[in-house]
Amino acid sequence: MNKYFIGIDIGSTCAKTVVMNHEKEILHRFLQPTGWSSVDTAKQIQETLMEKGILPEESVVVATGYGRVSVPYTAKCVTEITCHAKGACYIHKNENMLLIDIGGQDTKIIRIENGMVTDFLMNDKCSAGTGRFLEVMANTLSLTPQDLCELAAKGSGTSISSMCTVFAESEVISLIGRGESRENIAFAVIDSIVQKVVSQAARLTNGQEECICLTGGLCDYSYLKKSLGESLKTDVLTDTDGRYAGAIGAAIAAITI
Repeated sequence: MNKYFIGIDIGSTCAKTVVMNHEKEILHRFLQPTGWSSVDTAKQIQETLMEKGILPEESVVVATGYGRVSVPYTAKCVTEITCHAKGACYIHKNENMLLIDIGGQDTKIIRIENGMVTDFLMNDKCSAGTGRFLEVMANTLSLTPQDLCELAAKGSGTSISSMCTVFAESEVISLIGRGESRENIAFAVIDSIVQKVVSQAARLTNGQEECICLTGGLCDYSYLKKSLGESLKTDVLTDTDGRYAGAIGAAIAAITI
């Protein structure tokens, strides 16, 4: 019997790895920047695993995400929609939810019923409402994404009308030139992300009170979660393992191979 089951989620900006045992207990989790080469990232993950005494060739490895085809030691590649759904169900111990995953370059909205994906949509053609959008706006304001989110909680009354990252950045520069406070501009940035995500989620919601969960790198930002919940008029659940949802789902898929 295999001792380790490894899920690797190579996203556009960050790679996540989770190691489970046969009882679905998480033994190890780690993340790293994806960098410019998913192939190099896969090699670095292999080296990290070996440092922990885990040999990929003696384990079952499932890869998912943007760079899943770049992992040569994987037993199988599984779509990120499937893995994120499995991971979210595991994290929140709930098999019925509307899952919102905000990644570096895309946003996924996934409806899960009885543990199965019944519908989904993905914004992968535009960076609006994604981590990349937040990163660009934070750089324009000379802030980190985390600092921008914290600053946004102190702002109000300002909006960004453009959904395009390039034009939105121009709007932010204009707001700076007009002397608008950084707090209010930060508020506008987060509100822009939230409204884009809410617009997407509205296409899959059943109009009833339901469990809504947030995963992805932005789930660590409390103000964004709060703002999203207020716009959706319900509590939005997050977890410290939320950014590992795809890797957790991949590890679970490895157990079932």
